[in-house]
Amino acid sequence: MIELFMSAFVTLFVVIDPPGCAPIYAGLTANATPAARRSMAIRACLIAAVILLGFALFGEALLAAMHIELDAFRVAGGIMLFLIALEMVFEKRTERRNDRADKVREDPEHEDVSVFPMAMPMLAGPGAIASIMLLAGNAKGIEGTLVVLAALALVLVLTLMALLAASPMMRVFGDKVEAVITRLLGVLLAALAAQYVIDGLRASFA
Repeated sequence: MIELFMSAFVTLFVVIDPPGCAPIYAGLTANATPAARRSMAIRACLIAAVILLGFALFGEALLAAMHIELDAFRVAGGIMLFLIALEMVFEKRTERRNDRADKVREDPEHEDVSVFPMAMPMLAGPGAIASIMLLAGNAKGIEGTLVVLAALALVLVLTLMALLAASPMMRVFGDKVEAVITRLLGVLLAALAAQYVIDGLRASFA
């Protein structure tokens, strides 16, 4: 159970990437009051939690309804996560997030950023959805599922803390520290993605 928790925690932490989301959130909410920033951060994490919880509990049933085996999803999910890891290492993911944030910032109607772009796709994006479905699929029984959900809850709590502390963190650390952390997490995610592909292929051809 401890091994499952650590695996789930590391995977979700790397994919959701709280250190990478914090500076973007700080930029999006630069003109908001502290109370509004706090409210939007809480809302974004709660909405992301509902989305990811839904895929964790009902994702496998969805795959079964579409006649997709979990091993095939492991391979596909691993490939997708590997592409995300490459983007993190070469900072393409950060550039895309910043471009999306700039578009939202330019639109005067988008004052509340809790749903878009924060909750989805930044927190509960394709990578996070694929990861939670893979982890829930690998979990054995109700206990295993609860362990995965506990890891998800811890990651979202850390994400909320990062969003709440985003503005002071950016003043202290700046962009360079965030870039280094994102690259390190990208390398770790690449290894995890490769393991998903290996496990899926091994189970398919066993």
